[in-house]
Amino acid sequence: MASFKPTKVQFLPKLGEKVTEDTLYWKNYKSPVQIKEFGAVTKIDFSPLAPHNYAVTASTRIHVYGLHSQEPIRSFTRFRDTAYGGSFRGDGKLLVAGSEEGLIRLFDISGRVALRQFTGHSKAVHVTSFLSDGFRVVSGSDDLTFRVWDVPSAVELSSITEHTDYIRALAPSKLNPDLFVTELFFSSDVLFYDSGVCVTGGRYVKIWDLLKGGQELVSLKNHHKTVTCACLSSVGNKLLTGSLDRHVKVYNSSYKVVHNFDCDASILSMAVAPDDEVVAVGMTNGVLSVRHRKHKKDKETLTSRRRRGPSYRVFVKGKNFVPRQDDFLVSKPVKQYLRKYDKQLKSFEVSKALDTALQTWTRTSKPEVTVAVIIELNRRGTLKNALAGRNEESLTKILNFLLKHIFDPRFSRPLLTVGDIVLDLYRQVLHQSPVVERQLQRLMEVLGREAELQQELLQVLGILDTLFASLTPRKEVAALAALPVDQGPQLQAA
Repeated sequence: MASFKPTKVQFLPKLGEKVTEDTLYWKNYKSPVQIKEFGAVTKIDFSPLAPHNYAVTASTRIHVYGLHSQEPIRSFTRFRDTAYGGSFRGDGKLLVAGSEEGLIRLFDISGRVALRQFTGHSKAVHVTSFLSDGFRVVSGSDDLTFRVWDVPSAVELSSITEHTDYIRALAPSKLNPDLFVTELFFSSDVLFYDSGVCVTGGRYVKIWDLLKGGQELVSLKNHHKTVTCACLSSVGNKLLTGSLDRHVKVYNSSYKVVHNFDCDASILSMAVAPDDEVVAVGMTNGVLSVRHRKHKKDKETLTSRRRRGPSYRVFVKGKNFVPRQDDFLVSKPVKQYLRKYDKQLKSFEVSKALDTALQTWTRTSKPEVTVAVIIELNRRGTLKNALAGRNEESLTKILNFLLKHIFDPRFSRPLLTVGDIVLDLYRQVLHQSPVVERQLQRLMEVLGREAELQQELLQVLGILDTLFASLTPRKEVAALAALPVDQGPQLQAA
């Protein structure tokens, strides 16, 4: 599912406009992240409980997104026709939705198959919701009926037939599970607002007081096209409205517009996360626009990045980034680089490869690496070429390495081969360098002592072999004497 970011829009106060705390609060959002859906986004609903995932109803499917994910973490696609009104239950574990075919489906968020299917409407069901008790579902349909369903048994509990037009909006009360409000086709959205009801219709937003018998409190006309959706924020209970004029307007407690969000297309649906961390807007062009609230950490990180040069942002971008819980991570395999002596061996630079393996740190801390390079050169038949043509300094390194490790049982065999080749190559020029001559003489003495030691060990080994061979018959005789008498014929036959 493709996602992209539009050009950042900066909102500046008009000349003479007073910037209030409410204005600053709603300006504190990042540039919108836009997610392309499969059709017009007709409904957005946030889960009441953390982590506040939100369901997006568009075309024939419902996608559930995490707060910081741009790909759906769950998809419900079991609709044969257009889906409508996906809404969460109070615990965020169940989701109900209507459809163009007149069916109502109940889903478990952790699964994909519908748990319940409510049948009874004869036309499209555009609005569905859970009542506050969590055990009943309400639905409004184009068949002019409003029905209440029992979730455990999937049985219709009641049906209201007083409507004279299509039912396109409803709002259940959070305090009274038996109280809900419905709207007809000529209205766009409805919600409970404190002790009253907020209804949008045409270009107007009207609020009535239920405690005063439905007295109209205020009538707002700040949009110049039809108002399609409305919602309330959790902080200060601020009212937000969206319209076909592509604007989202935020009102304060005095019903004055304190902020305005611009969108790229006409708005059909809108929702605010329970903690005001996210504002999600659905549009007619199938784009879901998501704005996240900025935090002090984000501001400090942004400020520290801006202080660095542009080269840091280009070449070290994302070095200190910590992924969020719902992020999809794409890991790239770490490229393995060859060691310098491996590259030189591939390039047939045998003398340089041996010099690299004889560098101070390698030959002192990793002698096995140096010996491995020598073994590889010998396997290729180029060890003599790598040892030939040496000056006094490089030959001294080789001889010092031989003197230190030639008697190590791990390295003795390949290093003896190196000693033989060095003696063959430089026997005629030993007198030209006193240093090399002394080292070779010392090497000869050490090898001579080692040869004597090996000869003595071989003699001891021969004596031990003789002793073991002389002891073997006695053991066999003792073993035969210990056997029972009746086994004698069997042994003779064997």
